[in-house]
Amino acid sequence: MSLAAYCVFCCRRIGTSGPSTKSDLPWKDIRKISKLTGSLILGGFVFITYEVLALKKLLTLDTQAVQQEKLKSYIYVNTVSLDPSESQGLTYKARKELHKIVRKILETEAKILRRPFDEHFSKFAEDHERALWVLLKRSQSEDRIIRLQAVQQLAENSHWHDYQYRTVAQACDQRTVIGLARSKDIDLRFFLPPPPLPKVKDDYAIEDELRLLLVSLPQTDLEQCVQYFTSLALRESSQTLAAQRGGLWCFGGNGLPYCKTLSKVPSETVELFCLQALVQHSKVSTHCDKIEANGGLQLLQRIYQLRNDSAKIQRNIIRIIGNMALDERLHSSIVRAGWVSILAEAMKSPHVIQSSHASRALANLDRETVQEKYPDGIYVLHPQYRSSQPIKADVLFIHGLLGAAFKTWRQQDTNQPLGVKAFEGEEVYSECWPKTWLASDCPSLRIVSVEYDTHLSDWKTKCPIEDHRKSIAYRSNELLTKLRVAGVGDRPLVWVSHSMGGLLVKKMLVDASKNPEMDKIVNNTRGIIFYSVPHHGSQLAEYSMNARYLLFPSVEVKELSTVFLFSFFRFSCP
Repeated sequence: MSLAAYCVFCCRRIGTSGPSTKSDLPWKDIRKISKLTGSLILGGFVFITYEVLALKKLLTLDTQAVQQEKLKSYIYVNTVSLDPSESQGLTYKARKELHKIVRKILETEAKILRRPFDEHFSKFAEDHERALWVLLKRSQSEDRIIRLQAVQQLAENSHWHDYQYRTVAQACDQRTVIGLARSKDIDLRFFLPPPPLPKVKDDYAIEDELRLLLVSLPQTDLEQCVQYFTSLALRESSQTLAAQRGGLWCFGGNGLPYCKTLSKVPSETVELFCLQALVQHSKVSTHCDKIEANGGLQLLQRIYQLRNDSAKIQRNIIRIIGNMALDERLHSSIVRAGWVSILAEAMKSPHVIQSSHASRALANLDRETVQEKYPDGIYVLHPQYRSSQPIKADVLFIHGLLGAAFKTWRQQDTNQPLGVKAFEGEEVYSECWPKTWLASDCPSLRIVSVEYDTHLSDWKTKCPIEDHRKSIAYRSNELLTKLRVAGVGDRPLVWVSHSMGGLLVKKMLVDASKNPEMDKIVNNTRGIIFYSVPHHGSQLAEYSMNARYLLFPSVEVKELSTVFLFSFFRFSCP
């Protein structure tokens, strides 16, 4: 703008100047025109340079952002390795030269006969390169047998390059990726990593996100235990939030305050409270829809990654995923969230508890080879992978008082380190002998272990509101329903019980004999093994009743009394 005004001013001065002599006029005009032209050229050059630099700065691209966008697309180029160690050898070179000769012959023949040349011979393809795409095509066949064979052959291949594994990970469908995850000794490169989660702020708190997720779930028309766990989790997260704002924190509402400046708030404990509440909600199918709709799958994945040092938290998260997988409508959401790769990695865990939880979740996702579903508390110890071995019978393990689905069946505890071997080829210690030894001796069995909560005293009960849920009668009906969903009773069945579990087995068989829908369990029962079962009662119940006002014995302990068991089974049997 200022440059244009200067030009106009100079022109007006030239046009309004007085008359001059003829000899001076040309030189003065030339000098003025030169000044004007030089100013215009110099100003224009400066202006254009400034605009170019400014435009270049505006158009500068962030290469890191571009690289991240490329990674999101998961597009890979089939490159040829330059590593001499990966040379294909003399056979490969001979086949390649032979392919070139055949191609030239076909080209010459096409020119002489004036026929179109088949471009199928334009490139040299390796056998296993073609086999990769053939297997991918067969894995999506309409024939179920062809699909299963293709997935098995994909899982057995171990000679592919890294880019070929990534190709399978991108090209396979939902059924194939689940089948690969349930294949033994599978290469984890078959699975895409979970989608990147959004970045969080520095003051991000997992407890707040869990609290918001719990609040978003239905709070009415719930079982009393679900309401109890939810209120407990919300109370603990509220106390943590108050502590972060500078107040006192009281764990569990038990009147033991800890000053924030003197003690650290155990956020891991609060997260466990919230996850236990989510476990109870995940048992309700309608609540699973809410968990998925409110971003629960992504939140649980973030916690799983952040708490990789806490096996208990990860175990509760996989337990929630296993419960959600009971609903086939949520399978696609679980797969898209990247949980298959996480479960496949958890299956390789040396700890039987972690691998069994992951196995249950994947079995509920696999509708191709598994017809049964495994509700919460029902775990398959064998077979945990896809197998062509036909199942001839079921063996059920039922633990007793203070037991669990895995720790009850561990080998006797010793002070000897786990890595020490008695002699070559034999392990000294087994975390779960039905999975380690029985499955090895009898591979044609399906080994199932059942878990339920038990307590000696109501002081430490998890849900003190509904005592009737702990009775043998209630647990019998609950477990019978779960076992029928898991397909128990469709083949010959053997029970293995310990302690109070033996009483529970007897009650289940009595109840099943009265229910036409459960009579398969009774008719297919071939044997029962009792380990230390108090058929005539236990002295523990008598001691607890004498000190009941101090010990507050649980319902399980009260039902172990001789008088109760005599009257209970006397009137239960037909």
